[in-house]
Amino acid sequence: MEIPLTPLDFARRTRKLYPEREAVVEGTLRLNYRQFFERCDRWSAHLQRLGVRPGDRVAYIAPNVHAHLEGYYAVPQLGAVIVPINYRLSESDFAYIIEHSGARVVCAHADYLVAVDHIRSQIPGVEHFVALTGQAPGWIDYEAAVAATAATYTKPEIKESDLLSINYTSGTTARPKGVMITHRNAWTNSVGTLVHIHMTCAERYLWTLPMFHANGWTFVWTVTAVGAAHICLPKPDPRSVFETIAAEKANFLCAAPTILIGIANAPEELRRQAPRGVRVITAGAPPAAATIERIEGELGWEITQVYGLTEVSPFISICEPRPEHAQLPPHARAEIKARQGVELLISGDLRVVDEQKRDVPSDGQTLGEIVVRGNVVMAGYYRDPVNTDNAMGDGWFHSGDAAVVHPDGYVEIRDRFKDVIISGGENISSIEVEGVLLRHPAVQEVAVVGVPDEKWGETPLAFVVLKKGAAATEDELKQFAREKLARFKVPQSIRFIAELPKTATGKIQKYVLRGGRANIGKQ
Repeated sequence: MEIPLTPLDFARRTRKLYPEREAVVEGTLRLNYRQFFERCDRWSAHLQRLGVRPGDRVAYIAPNVHAHLEGYYAVPQLGAVIVPINYRLSESDFAYIIEHSGARVVCAHADYLVAVDHIRSQIPGVEHFVALTGQAPGWIDYEAAVAATAATYTKPEIKESDLLSINYTSGTTARPKGVMITHRNAWTNSVGTLVHIHMTCAERYLWTLPMFHANGWTFVWTVTAVGAAHICLPKPDPRSVFETIAAEKANFLCAAPTILIGIANAPEELRRQAPRGVRVITAGAPPAAATIERIEGELGWEITQVYGLTEVSPFISICEPRPEHAQLPPHARAEIKARQGVELLISGDLRVVDEQKRDVPSDGQTLGEIVVRGNVVMAGYYRDPVNTDNAMGDGWFHSGDAAVVHPDGYVEIRDRFKDVIISGGENISSIEVEGVLLRHPAVQEVAVVGVPDEKWGETPLAFVVLKKGAAATEDELKQFAREKLARFKVPQSIRFIAELPKTATGKIQKYVLRGGRANIGKQ
């Protein structure tokens, strides 16, 4: 007899096998899995009392706290849909997402109660407001509600095709789009992750990646699936990351490249005391080989890159290590680790195709677009048939990522298609140029964009953030680049700035740099 593929089944198994194992750590709070799931059940029961029914949407605005994590079980086990909102967005974005998703309940951390109060008139469909932490007039006290409610509720039938979450994209140049993730999507991503990345109940997972970001890359369920511990870190700056790893013996985390850069450039006293052997999964943007090499070499941590997008739940490929990679010198091994790799075993089919939808040759040179299909691909964009058809109307999800395929079958992103620089008829990968400049010892971050040029059409312009206390000149960095790049790829100009403009999920906003609209200052 078949049962639906849903991450809720991970909870069923872990309830049975690991009830006394530590489930959640947040500061002084410690919950085992029996206590954690009882809290989830109590909150499910209370939501049901509030009138939440299958298909209803429940929005969350919160950092990585235990009450947020509980929502990924309490909401979907009612057949309802969780809507995790990026807490770094503006009040107007909050209002748009809450209204667009049709959320009937909004659950918010204490830091965002005032922001939500400011937009109440814009979200008339919301019937209940829940303070996950803190208290305020007109808000349900989450902890009081959990404590006062019995852990009994009516369990609906869950189908694997049912929506589990609606995850809104960053909306850097337009309104955020609601990515519809089904139970089957999330189950497939979690299991695919575990096929390639071995985890056990001994793992202690540190929450540096925001849970709102594609459901924490589904680690909100993957960690639970193996009975491992969730160590919640509401404000993951480099110091708190290192201190929590030491205090809680955390040995596993996920991090976008911006977090990796912070770790790599943390004060020496923190890096020197860091335990070795921590495993790191990185995704979200192509990491620089120099960053990987430094973290692995200096800290003794192991970095694995995965690739995907929110629209594919979010993983479709992994830079899977091969025995022969271990024999390579650190520099060469880091170059391979910076690739996006090969398909996950059960995620689906990944191709790199030209404009005629033909597979590009595996020569490591010919650019094509990454397109995918499979069990992790979203059901579509919520209430947005036009963008859904544009993205996947031909049966393949079109990523917009420009990539090459190497002779060994490993895919490597060279750019977003919109960021490829065409100079004198030659394609220049901004990622390649950035990777070279990041190897300069004074450079902490860099972004390269194309700017108009009368002779060549476009030429590269680099924006550079220097490490604290470091110095470098434009001529010095250009000469450094000339030693490693073809001459036409060397930036024609380099600007030193205090910080790079980024989205709320840490991705560099190159359109801001190209348009000169950022208040980025000088260094």
